Amino acid sequence: RSFNCRNLSLEDAEFEATNAAFERALVTMHKMPRIWLDYLQFLIKQKRVTKIRRTFDRALRALPVTQHNRIWPLYLRFVQSARIPELAVRVYRRYLKMEPERVEEFVEYLKKIKSWDEAATQLAELVNSDKFISQYGKSKYDLWKELLNIITKNPGKIKSLDVDAVIRSGIRRFPHQVGHLWCALAEYYVTDGRFAKAKDVYEEALNTVSTVRDFTVVFDAYSQYEESLLAARMEVAEQLEEDGEEDEGDEMGAGLSVNDEVDWRMLRLENLMERRPLLLNSVLLRQNPHNVDEWHKRVKLFEKDPIKAITTFSKAVATVDPAKATGKPHSLWVSFARFYEKHNDLKNARVIFEKATRVAYKGVDDLASVWCAYAEMELRHKNFDQARDVLRKACVAPDRTMSFKDRNDTSVKVQKRLYKSTKLWAFYADVEENLGTMETTKQVYESMFDVKVVTPQIVLNYAAYLEEHKYFEQAFRAYEKGLDLFNFPHAFPIWIAYLRRFIQRYKGKKKERTRDLFEQAVAKITKKNARKMYLLYAKYEEDYGLARRAMDVLERACKAVDVKERAAMYAIYIQRVSDLFGVTKSREIYHDAIKNIPQKNLKPMCIKYATLEKKLGEIDRARSIFQYAAQYCSPERDGDFWDSWQGFEVEHGNENTFTEMLRIRRSVVGQFATVQVLPTDVVAKAEDKKDKKRRRPQATSNMEILEEEAKEEKANGQTPASKAATSNPEEIDFDDDDDDDDTMDVQEKTVPAAVFGAAASAADSSLGAKARFKKQKA
Repeated sequence: RSFNCRNLSLEDAEFEATNAAFERALVTMHKMPRIWLDYLQFLIKQKRVTKIRRTFDRALRALPVTQHNRIWPLYLRFVQSARIPELAVRVYRRYLKMEPERVEEFVEYLKKIKSWDEAATQLAELVNSDKFISQYGKSKYDLWKELLNIITKNPGKIKSLDVDAVIRSGIRRFPHQVGHLWCALAEYYVTDGRFAKAKDVYEEALNTVSTVRDFTVVFDAYSQYEESLLAARMEVAEQLEEDGEEDEGDEMGAGLSVNDEVDWRMLRLENLMERRPLLLNSVLLRQNPHNVDEWHKRVKLFEKDPIKAITTFSKAVATVDPAKATGKPHSLWVSFARFYEKHNDLKNARVIFEKATRVAYKGVDDLASVWCAYAEMELRHKNFDQARDVLRKACVAPDRTMSFKDRNDTSVKVQKRLYKSTKLWAFYADVEENLGTMETTKQVYESMFDVKVVTPQIVLNYAAYLEEHKYFEQAFRAYEKGLDLFNFPHAFPIWIAYLRRFIQRYKGKKKERTRDLFEQAVAKITKKNARKMYLLYAKYEEDYGLARRAMDVLERACKAVDVKERAAMYAIYIQRVSDLFGVTKSREIYHDAIKNIPQKNLKPMCIKYATLEKKLGEIDRARSIFQYAAQYCSPERDGDFWDSWQGFEVEHGNENTFTEMLRIRRSVVGQFATVQVLPTDVVAKAEDKKDKKRRRPQATSNMEILEEEAKEEKANGQTPASKAATSNPEEIDFDDDDDDDDTMDVQEKTVPAAVFGAAASAADSSLGAKARFKKQKA
């Protein structure tokens, strides 16, 4: 029947007949949701709202609760399409009792029909519910944003909520969005037309936010608000001028004309901009009230207002806790006192300093800085006696029963640890040197030694002061007191100054005492500082003692210095021995040096040794030195060494010695080679050679390996010379033809007879290396 009614008019009797059929069916089948759904859909086509609503209610009463979920979607679609807001709201409220998690759908419908009060009420309940979970994945803050959006844009339509209390609760609940929430509250009052209340909200926000980000958000919104009001009043003023109408006063009832109100709002905006640094500083101090630097910046903002500056200083020193302070808390007290000093109020400045000396600072240096600033103020005003009294009062040591060793022991009050401050004592000593007497200055320095607050520099200053006043023995005793307190390396500058001053004073008169001092110094000295000390010792022996003792000192120095400085020390030793005893006495030193210096310094030392032997005519000794050093010198890295040896052999050697040099060079090349790419056939030969070396007994030295290789080459019919001729690219070509002598201009040099020894004849002594080679072959 419902199918037959699809093209009929709603007034047709067939609809009533069909409705009656459905009613008869429901008498026996009222528990079947399918019948109810068909009946309800058929009624919806008839658009009879009251009958449809009552039928939906009958269906919900007839069906069990477990089957209501089949009825409610159709019911909700019906009430939304019926365009009767009151009906829809009532139905949604009944539906939410069954499905409370679908409240967001209800809110969306309320926003659609612009029922702002009901929507805000529902959102407020959602935000305050700890059990609610959004079906759309929204966070509590997202719901808050929706609520604020509704409240701020429709302030006059919200009657059920206390908007101010709601937004303030959000400010406490969402601290990371405080700035935006304050702006939302102010915007609510602006939209509602309560401008004075909006201004109060902005001011309250600026004085309560605790982050720079929130401050920036609120300040920008506040400034834009003031600019918009100013622009609006300026437009009104311009409009009045164009219309020629008289100004009847402002709308706020303050009795101001429009032009006066424009000027007043301009001043408010300028004042807001000028207050920005101060407001920002307040925000930073709310973050950390113990930030010393921010308090200094705040005082600078009141430079032109002494009363506010003093108030700020007072608040700062009362607020900052030295144990929690960020920065130097004593600087607040010092700046406070200098502020009074700047205004020529020394009496109050002294009062501030006296209070500052009683503060429980974290460290001794803070309190010492306060006392030093106190004394400096007195010195600036030429109150010298008062400055000395201040420092004398600060440097008083407590009773021995209260003494301690560690100046950083926080269990003891900082005022009782003040006498351990080196900074304060050094300042006191400087003041006494310039303003006091000799006795008072000595007394201060002796007190520093007693409480053990001296440094090596203070010891040097004390000794220099005594020497300046011709108290030389007392100066030496000051040096010795300092040496008793310090060990190396801190004692090194004291020892150097002590010894130099002693030598300068007595020269060679007290040799035994001087030597005893030197022996005490070198007995404790570290390797890092040994070189300078030993050189000073040796210089003294050369100038005022015995040359032999000086050489003994240098020999001890070569073993005492650091390994990195050993080569330089041996070079100095060799030079002094050569100057005092002749070059022949330096041979033993060269031997010791080659044994003890690092390998990287061996090459220049051997070259110098070989050069010395060559000058002395000891050619064989020089050649032995080159052969020894060759095992440590790579031909690629140390080309200058091999060039020196090659030049030596060309000048003083013969064909055999030159060939031996080339053979050693090839051996050293193989020794230093790490990676080598060879053709296949060469690799095979290399493998055969390695097999022979494996079968060879282990040699005890590099020279024995070279001798065994020479024997193998000789057994294979290959001489060292022929091998060198075939494999050495740096070979020197010795001509065998006498006829070539006419075409070559060779310069001959006379060779000393000591080079050849007894084997050379008198006739051969004038021949050069090339002539001797030709004579041997002939």
